[in-house]
Amino acid sequence: MTTQTRSTLDEAFVRELARAGVRAPLFAWWDEHARALPWRNGQTTPWGVLVCEVMSQQTQMSRVVPYWQAWMSQWPTARALAGAPKADVIQAWGRLGYPRRALRLQECARVVASEYDDELPRGYSELTALPGVGDYTASAVMSFAYGERIAVVDTNIRRVLSRVFLGEESLGGSASPLERALADCVLPAGARDATTWNQAVMELGALVCTAKQPQCEVCPVRAQCRFFAAGLPNLGERRTRPRQRFAGTDRQVRGRVLHALRELEPEAGGVLVYARAAELWPDRAQLDRCIASLDEDGLIEILPGHALRLPQ
Repeated sequence: MTTQTRSTLDEAFVRELARAGVRAPLFAWWDEHARALPWRNGQTTPWGVLVCEVMSQQTQMSRVVPYWQAWMSQWPTARALAGAPKADVIQAWGRLGYPRRALRLQECARVVASEYDDELPRGYSELTALPGVGDYTASAVMSFAYGERIAVVDTNIRRVLSRVFLGEESLGGSASPLERALADCVLPAGARDATTWNQAVMELGALVCTAKQPQCEVCPVRAQCRFFAAGLPNLGERRTRPRQRFAGTDRQVRGRVLHALRELEPEAGGVLVYARAAELWPDRAQLDRCIASLDEDGLIEILPGHALRLPQ
């Protein structure tokens, strides 16, 4: 058996393993077990795919679906979102987390509407030039929306490929040159198969080959998996830094302020007086710091008397 390491990659070996051993059972599993998500299989536009990819960053897919459906119903095109009031955009983002993504998505929509006549560009360089669009999102749009042959590299895909072909955990952080080379190496030659491969590997990582408790007993590629054959060495050792706690952080405080603004009664006129805002968090200095940062990020406006509202 050929042994791979983090510093070497036997391209001929992994390419043949992917072609002859992994692809057929993986594709059969995908055909039977893929989740029926509303943006898959040509059910939405390329813009809808991009919205999904932005929403699903660091957010569970089950939470994304209802928000995506409501969002696309309200703003089905980039042009529609571009002209929306900022307060409505923040309101619709709800509790998806990292609300600055909503404003970046609207910035992206304005560029698409004005510079590309409301049609999302197809090229990698054009996509990555859009506000808030990085390597992963651009690659995902090219593969899932346009059917281009391009390797998509996210956390789930990195974990599956590293385990199956290298027999090791992907340790988190940014994708290493070896991980990117591996993703390119095992990508099928045909564009259609490449798209299916990206989707199937990602789905396997989300549903079966999970970070801490992989369900190896039902994995379609268990027989070919180097990681399983080695006895799951260092299972779960993937993060280069400890997971950040949430309780007591500025993220929690900012979330409480935004939630209070979204939940205001109509008679409040969209304005949260400071006396009510002060009840949201016991540490006044931290609360004031978080309010200032929300204002700086363009997520709220501070009115005379320190009252707050969503941006107009």
